[in-house]
Amino acid sequence: MDDYIQQQLNEIDKKIADTSRLLSDPTLADLARLEIEELEKQKQELGQSAATPMSSADEEPDEYEDEVNPNVAILEIRSAAGGDEAGLFGNDLLRMYTRFAQNQGFKIEELDRSEGKIGQIKELVLKITGKGAYSCLKYESGVHRVQRVPKTESGGRIHTSTATIAVLPEVNASEVFINPADIEFEAYRSGGAGGQNVNKVNTAVRIKHIPTGLVVTAQTERSQLQNRENAMALLRAKLWEMQERERLSSITEQRKLSVGMGDRSEKIRTYNFPQNRITDHRIGKSWYNLEGILEGNLEPIIKALHEADQK
Repeated sequence: MDDYIQQQLNEIDKKIADTSRLLSDPTLADLARLEIEELEKQKQELGQSAATPMSSADEEPDEYEDEVNPNVAILEIRSAAGGDEAGLFGNDLLRMYTRFAQNQGFKIEELDRSEGKIGQIKELVLKITGKGAYSCLKYESGVHRVQRVPKTESGGRIHTSTATIAVLPEVNASEVFINPADIEFEAYRSGGAGGQNVNKVNTAVRIKHIPTGLVVTAQTERSQLQNRENAMALLRAKLWEMQERERLSSITEQRKLSVGMGDRSEKIRTYNFPQNRITDHRIGKSWYNLEGILEGNLEPIIKALHEADQK
């Protein structure tokens, strides 16, 4: 067995032993049991990976079936340039994706939310579950731009604002190993809605991955254990995304996705209200049904993107 893997296994064993001492504390027993279960799972997966021979470095993975769950999409909305108007546009995108998911019969869970003073979205994370959910939504990652006259604009001038969308899959635990020693865990009181328990107890969770500096939060569940599980799933997805970006950047130009690489910094779409137009810049196609699309009728756009990527 590789010396590094053996070292990781030894560290996990030590962590299990340390955590087991907390089982006698009634206030920490549930959290300790969850932690031990996660550590045991990581130990098993690490042992399995050590026993599996590595494939040739020249071989490129064809699909992601063994890596991710195609039926779960983790969708992030972040307001970007444009101040309050960008946050209000984030609300529009939330409604669009929520209505689309409902029309498809998908299940929607809110994992995290941060709002501005007037209720506009600063950052929001959804978990969308249903047959082919990730396959449907994976091309939505990128910068979405809106052009319209804000309600607060007395001079009738058109403003441009942006929001960033990231669509991540639910990643199988065996694909991304997270060393417990590499994370910092913090529990705190949620600032959002959710009942007395949410606001009086440290149910919200913040996890930092020290090697990469990634920070994830989850606070919408009433249980700290559930929020921790959601945060770990989000962290795993973000780490997988980083690895996937590196892999795609090393592939020759001909092999890159026809509709882009799914980079959240890529400018992909414009929503022009004065012209009742939505344009997807990756395929150079426009639709003149802005209101209908914002009400969740995304099927024509998704179909066009899938067809373009198959060419």
